[in-house]
Amino acid sequence: MTDFFDDKTRWLPPEAWRDMLFSLSLAVGLAALCHATVAEARFIPSLSMAPTLAVGDRLVIEKVTYHVRTPRRGEIVVFRPPDPAVQMNVGVDPMIPWIKRVVALPGDRVAIDGGRLYVNGRPISEPYLDESPRYSMREKAVPADSVFVLGDNRNHSIDSATWGPLPLRNVMGRASFRFWPPERFGDLGAPRPHVAMGPRSKTL
Repeated sequence: MTDFFDDKTRWLPPEAWRDMLFSLSLAVGLAALCHATVAEARFIPSLSMAPTLAVGDRLVIEKVTYHVRTPRRGEIVVFRPPDPAVQMNVGVDPMIPWIKRVVALPGDRVAIDGGRLYVNGRPISEPYLDESPRYSMREKAVPADSVFVLGDNRNHSIDSATWGPLPLRNVMGRASFRFWPPERFGDLGAPRPHVAMGPRSKTL
């Protein structure tokens, strides 16, 4: 068998070798370009987004949408943390991107009180949470160039409640769907947070 391939490849003309190398280089280059600008695969290394995302889930991170518009409430985003020291303080690699849910947009005011999230003074319904937050956060304003992100596993997540609003320039892409494991395959279009019925709360 080895002799067969040796005989075949020995007589390939130089032009054929050049074409093969060019095709291979082009394929590698296009794959790298797609990874950098269109989409990439990521896995979930922690429980900060449980129960929506489990450790080991594989996701497709889409990178085109946010070149056209800014993130929306309820979308799950992958981002570089605003300060690598934050990651170092919790003992993880500062080069690994994080993943959280956008709960407030530029210009919003956000607070956490009595186990509820408030945006612009109104309570927000979050059906994707497994457990209400057991902490409070005084009202914070989201700057014009930032969003506010929280993990769905509120009591076990290092997020904007700890280190503040996330600059939009740090957002790398949107988690669009899960392709692994097979039984959890599907779109990640979880219900968006919406204003719960009830009166406007006091400023927190």
